Amino acid sequence: MALVKSIQPDGVLVLKISRPEALNALNTSVLNALMDLIQEAQESPEIKGIIITGEGEKAFVAGADIKELAALDKGQAFELSKKGQRIFSAIQHCSTPVLAAVNGFALGGGCELAMACHMRIATENAKFSQPEVNLGIIPGYGGTQRLTQIVGRGKALELMMTGDMVTAEEAKSLGLVNHVVADQHALMELALQIMRKIVNKAPVAIAQVIKSVNAGYAFEKAGYEAEANAFAECVTTQDFVEGTTAFIEKRKPVFKGK
Repeated sequence: MALVKSIQPDGVLVLKISRPEALNALNTSVLNALMDLIQEAQESPEIKGIIITGEGEKAFVAGADIKELAALDKGQAFELSKKGQRIFSAIQHCSTPVLAAVNGFALGGGCELAMACHMRIATENAKFSQPEVNLGIIPGYGGTQRLTQIVGRGKALELMMTGDMVTAEEAKSLGLVNHVVADQHALMELALQIMRKIVNKAPVAIAQVIKSVNAGYAFEKAGYEAEANAFAECVTTQDFVEGTTAFIEKRKPVFKGK
């Protein structure tokens, strides 16, 4: 299974994305399973909190599946973007608290997934990036909106236009990460510690905190629509074909602005 779940005795659900051969990259099956499990967890009275992490020590999620992306036409790209936005919005608006335990690379869709969670903790070796411009495309699962909300417009534009990676400590200084720990063992220990503290509070109050904070970003609907349209438009360019082909062929792309 690409998504492994385990429930702790205190009602904390741990969701582990398990595609280590692809650095846990998000493909259609992972996205579908993630949506199903988030909905199930929210409807289950036994689940009090959710922790999302990745298999192994190298990656939380190292992006989307590039081979899947490379095959998209404009219409399919728009639908994929809207689908990713719906799934990550479901996480953001989930009344059950969701914490991202980031072990290693959180790139592209992985960074977007982490940002959709209510908070993030990371290991020292974690790296964060929205490197989609290297493929001739943009973040399509809400990243243009959430990164800007979290780190501010100027820094978000810099990170999305350069595709630069930031370390866990840099991410913490930007407010992208709440805590940084030494290794994966300490990561899960702290994730469970934080979540157990939260699940012992009044559940209705916790849900209302999430709802109230999210209400402050109700203006973002137009931004998500613009992102999906722009994501789809990028797929029609020769630069997108060059970027994804170069990635698959493991060479540097040559963009021509077409």
